[in-house]
Amino acid sequence: MSKPKLLIVEDDPGLCAQYRWAFPAWRVVIANDRRQAEATARREQPAAVLLDLGLPPDAEGVAEGFATLAALRALAPGLPIIVASGQGQRETMLRAVGLGAYDFCEKPVDLDVLRTILDRALHVRALEEENQRLAAAPRPSPIADIITADESMLKLCRSIERLATVSVPVLLLGESGTGKEALARALHQLGPRASKPFIALNCAAIPEALLESELFGHERGAFTGAVRQVTGQIEAAHGGTLFLDEIGDLPMSLQAKLLRFLQDQMIERIGGRTKIRVDVRVVSATNQPLEEQAETGGFRQDLLYRLNALTLRVPPLRERGGDALLLARWFLARHGQEAQRRLRGFDDTALAAIAAHPWPGNVRELGNRIQRAALMSEGPLLSAADLELAQAVPLAEPASEDLDLRAARARAEREMIGRALARCNGSLSAAARLLGISRPTLYDLLETHGLSPQRADANPS
Repeated sequence: MSKPKLLIVEDDPGLCAQYRWAFPAWRVVIANDRRQAEATARREQPAAVLLDLGLPPDAEGVAEGFATLAALRALAPGLPIIVASGQGQRETMLRAVGLGAYDFCEKPVDLDVLRTILDRALHVRALEEENQRLAAAPRPSPIADIITADESMLKLCRSIERLATVSVPVLLLGESGTGKEALARALHQLGPRASKPFIALNCAAIPEALLESELFGHERGAFTGAVRQVTGQIEAAHGGTLFLDEIGDLPMSLQAKLLRFLQDQMIERIGGRTKIRVDVRVVSATNQPLEEQAETGGFRQDLLYRLNALTLRVPPLRERGGDALLLARWFLARHGQEAQRRLRGFDDTALAAIAAHPWPGNVRELGNRIQRAALMSEGPLLSAADLELAQAVPLAEPASEDLDLRAARARAEREMIGRALARCNGSLSAAARLLGISRPTLYDLLETHGLSPQRADANPS
């Protein structure tokens, strides 16, 4: 492993020479004044700094040394800086520590003590960086089929975890393609019914004439063509979970029969006379405004009350922060492997287009576009054209143009950090190098802008 870098800010040539051989475990770089110290810190990104307070043009005082300390702290807030000075007054020591110095040594310096301080500083910094990395990393979704770093989606996953242990009906509201079925499966798989059947039925995909038989089953001879007894999906889900997707499309004629089943957990097959007790948890989903339909008579209000003992709203992809890029990388790895192609990632046009596209089809649309591009693209990097997305262009300036320089700088920083993390697959070290800043500076910027490095190590939704 390469040696850690130690920046020594000292104007005495004799001491500089002594320091060069005194720290064999470090790669020593020298700066003689504040300007050199800032330039060297930017270029070398040292692991620690040994700073003399008596620097030119104030070699007999401490003003320039404290100015250098402040400049280095602003440049790299997490950088441990050990102050070594002949100005040994107690006030000077306290001021240095108050301004963020890691430790203080009086000259002449005891090299053994200084080596111990530096080793300890390096160890503490490594621990702090690891803690910051863990804090900045997106918290993993508790649900296997959901990949997200968005706080609202993570909160929804935690709600699913809690509700999985009880058998109350749950209504999932959200646009098509947002992962409602994956959440319904999680309610089943994380609960006590996991070993029993999970039956999914799309109420909009089955003709009304067949839907009643599909739900409740029928006896032989119940109607023309009923040549044998058929078990309905409700009965087939006994002991497990019945997921009714697109419940808003359930015909009014069947809503009353479903309500009766939810009230007493008993069904009758079509053409049958025997009541059958069924123990089923019902989870339903829709992209329609059931509350409005209930008010206008398009959906039974009493059935809605039975279905939505608890209602969970699934946010669309466009409201999930950087999840589009997070999911895009996962889909690219998956579909690239399926197509047996070595795809390296997305170019700048694709990254900008993915971030700007509203994704009306949500996760399903994103997956389909990337699958198509992975099969048809000619190069190792997918472009906006490969994804069949319009290249993102700057929005026209509004009439009341915002000239707040601080806000503009913050927007630019956030955009560049997001693009760097996306290009580097969430690697903080690589993103810091690409941005030309230190890792501690990148950690501070992540915290300032509420960003998280994005990983592609889970399943999608």
